[in-house]
Amino acid sequence: QVQLVESGGGLVQAGGSLRLSCAASGSFFSINYMSWYRQAPGKQREFVARIGSGNRPYYRDSVKGRFTISRDNAKNTVYLEMDSLKPEDTATYYCNVNARIGEIDADYWGQGTQVTVSS
Repeated sequence: QVQLVESGGGLVQAGGSLRLSCAASGSFFSINYMSWYRQAPGKQREFVARIGSGNRPYYRDSVKGRFTISRDNAKNTVYLEMDSLKPEDTATYYCNVNARIGEIDADYWGQGTQVTVSS
């Protein structure tokens, strides 16, 4: 099993910055990739960013150039630096980790952290 603890959400004005963190712990052999998703009220959960074991990042188009995903493999932690925040970035942000336990790769989700951007 993998436990994920997220932190760093909050209320910020448009144009401001926030940094989210997600620390993974538990009995797993390795972490394949770490991702961030978000879900706004009344909308489906959507992909935001992903970083694999090779540290190559992927982003949804609307956050490119504003968000930066990074990971600290020694701490099993993924970060999401969010700059130039917009009101449309308001959502609950969820950490997602794909980890190998034994011979199985499985997805795990954090509890979510609220990000609110005021105009």
